[in-house]
Amino acid sequence: MTQSAGLDLNLLVALDVLLEEQSVQGAAQRLHLSEPAMSRTLGRIRKALGDPVLVRAGRRMVPTPHALAVRAEVSAVVERARALFAPGRDADLRTVTRTFTILGHDSVAAAHGAALFARAAREAPGVRLRFLSESHVDVPVLRQGTADLEVGVIDTTAPEVHVETVYEEHMLGVVRAGHPLLTGELTPERFAGEAGHLIVSRRGRQRGPIDEALEELGLKRRVVGSVGTYPASLFVVRETDLVGLISHWGRSLADTLGLVTFEIPLPLPAVGVGFAWHPRHDADPAHAWLRGCVRELMAQEAAGRPSPA
Repeated sequence: MTQSAGLDLNLLVALDVLLEEQSVQGAAQRLHLSEPAMSRTLGRIRKALGDPVLVRAGRRMVPTPHALAVRAEVSAVVERARALFAPGRDADLRTVTRTFTILGHDSVAAAHGAALFARAAREAPGVRLRFLSESHVDVPVLRQGTADLEVGVIDTTAPEVHVETVYEEHMLGVVRAGHPLLTGELTPERFAGEAGHLIVSRRGRQRGPIDEALEELGLKRRVVGSVGTYPASLFVVRETDLVGLISHWGRSLADTLGLVTFEIPLPLPAVGVGFAWHPRHDADPAHAWLRGCVRELMAQEAAGRPSPA
């Protein structure tokens, strides 16, 4: 790239990679530089920004608050510059070298990670996928650039975020094989009273839409506790008589563990399942490819599941 106002714009590219790798060694490998050269570049970036950018935390390096604040804008500027100086190059996915971060429940990676990795290997071998689990606190990860795509039930109301709903989902109950609830007619009374229930909540909540639906019928279930992810809940359910929940797109995980899913005998509201992204990625061909991959996987999942009862 060129220089502007005395600042080498190549520093933006290096800063973008450093914040993504959070490692001088990793950034050096990505940019085909020696580690000493990368360290010198980091020093120039620190001087230009007046900020340490990356600081040592044990054996790792972590970004400073200022680095986190500018990360999304740095990434956006680098993407626009690449499009300006090399128009059309990113249209050829086999020439793209990128790391995409996907945010969602652990079951997203467990259920669809293999298919996404396989497709990337075929169509975009320079693309790396990094899956992050949802946090117990809500932060603007798409705006900040911490994630490139959020997948699952999108509940953000941020006006600057684009949301695409692929299909509507309803939850299934899940229990171990041979569970007493699988014998005979399953009524709301039996569902509520014959076993303890395990909730999945990244925030540790002990209540959900099922409790509201039961209260409409004058019923109450016994919630024994909660775990943060669906895969973790399935291992607990497999070894107990607890009743868990799973989405249709996570049902393959339950099948793999020998668990049995069933329709919940309650009128539960449907929830939209899809993905969200920041509009700075709208014109990015590689990001559009990623959105298309996720859209197709979700559409296939929706087409292969039964209609709600």
